[in-house]
Amino acid sequence: MIAAPDRTARSPRTLRALLPRPRPRRRVVGAVLGAWLFLAVVTAVALSLGDEPTSPAALWAALQGRGPENTVYAVHEVRLPRVVLAMVVGAAFGVSGGLSQSVLRNPLASPDVLGISAGASVAVVSVIAIGSLGGPVGIVPVPVAALVGGLAAATLIALLALGGGLRGRRILLVGIALSAALTALTQFLLTRIDVYDAQRSAAWLTGSLNARGWGEATPVLVGVAVLVPAALVLAHTNRALLFEDDVVAGWGVRPGRARAALLVIAVCLAALATSAAGPVAFVALVSGQVARRLAAVPDIPPLLAGAAGASLVLVADTVARTALPSQLPVGVLTGLVGAPYLLYLLQRRRSTRGTP
Repeated sequence: MIAAPDRTARSPRTLRALLPRPRPRRRVVGAVLGAWLFLAVVTAVALSLGDEPTSPAALWAALQGRGPENTVYAVHEVRLPRVVLAMVVGAAFGVSGGLSQSVLRNPLASPDVLGISAGASVAVVSVIAIGSLGGPVGIVPVPVAALVGGLAAATLIALLALGGGLRGRRILLVGIALSAALTALTQFLLTRIDVYDAQRSAAWLTGSLNARGWGEATPVLVGVAVLVPAALVLAHTNRALLFEDDVVAGWGVRPGRARAALLVIAVCLAALATSAAGPVAFVALVSGQVARRLAAVPDIPPLLAGAAGASLVLVADTVARTALPSQLPVGVLTGLVGAPYLLYLLQRRRSTRGTP
């Protein structure tokens, strides 16, 4: 008697389908190189534009300290710090958004949507309020306050979403609700502090690079230099987390620890960027999605997301300070771009799921 075939056994084709396929490396590498080349071009253009545009030859000479004194001053003291700050802030937001969307497996997951930026913002405004109301000024450095606020918000989100895990719609809804509550708290603090501090804080909360330089850029530079390499080291676990936890555990990866480590990196990057430029709207959300579409892979390469974020902030800031009749905060322009894109993502997910 011939035994019936075991239909529950997995065929070699099924097993191969479960294993992670190698990335299309040529496309990924090409996308990363192309994105960073585009960023280099945008950087040169941004350094050239100002009240008096600078030619490429004059810009190169000014970067070396040669040429007319006013040109050297404009490039080194006015444009260069702001351009570097825009790049590192955008890169930090971009990597943070890419990691959040990959780990949580949700294209809408980003620090501004989940409330991480709101947590960092309320912590910074609280420090300003303490000084404005007669307390010690500068009792906590702004970057430290932002880190504490961002990590506290992330912890609270994780606790509130514990029943549904760190994936799916539950964590997104919890983050949106917490973001609304923290934004209300920030607005309350603004009504209690000095008028000058309130105006300065309101401009910062819009997302602005005006009147900022090396002092604000340095903490973000240090954070990016430390945290982005850590994200690259953990990149292999990032791709493994695309699968179910029991499958990942069978490959020797501890999904809980890997997910927590990547999310801590994402939160710290977003908090540091927020401390320097305020909660620049939608940069993290858009950067992750642009990087995913350029690379055509389910996990978002951190270097590609960072280049996309840096380019987005730098282009928006350059347009805001040179192409408009009056200088606008960079967050206004990124919000004008990001809000329609968020609506597009929501509509796309709705049509994909076939909901009415």
